[in-house]
Amino acid sequence: MSQARSRLAFFFTALACLAAPLHAADPAPRKPPTSVKFHKAPSEESPAAREKRLKRECKGRPNAGMCAGFTR
Repeated sequence: MSQARSRLAFFFTALACLAAPLHAADPAPRKPPTSVKFHKAPSEESPAAREKRLKRECKGRPNAGMCAGFTR
């Protein structure tokens, strides 16, 4: 039984060694990644509108929530 088990182990080891080079080769060269374009949503606020809103909302609370670091 031990001899049969060692032969079987040798067979599977040899099979794995022969099959490994087949998967290692890359058949096709990789394509460069495509560029991604981001479109602004129509509901997105403009930078000027954001500044105005933050100035209005952050009076007296310079470090609260979205106001953190807003010093105008």
